Amino acid sequence: MKKMFVLGMAAGLVSLSACNSTPTEQAADNIEANSEAVADNLEEAADNATTETGEAALENRADAVRATGQNQAEDMRTNDPDTNLANGM
Repeated sequence: MKKMFVLGMAAGLVSLSACNSTPTEQAADNIEANSEAVADNLEEAADNATTETGEAALENRADAVRATGQNQAEDMRTNDPDTNLANGM
């Protein structure tokens, strides 16, 4: 149920972000929303982990996913030719 709620929230955010923005901005917002949803699911799994080590690993992965999504979205917004995203990688 929580996963459906998170995905519904992500879809709602994406639809709201589509108003008065460029396709590049919409794509960047989609990247952020998707990475946020994945990170939230990882944190939910961490809450259900049976060991502290497993919980810490899942939380660290959630933080990494969130940071990667933010970096990719920022690359998309700035379209910096020095980034991997602009080079098609």
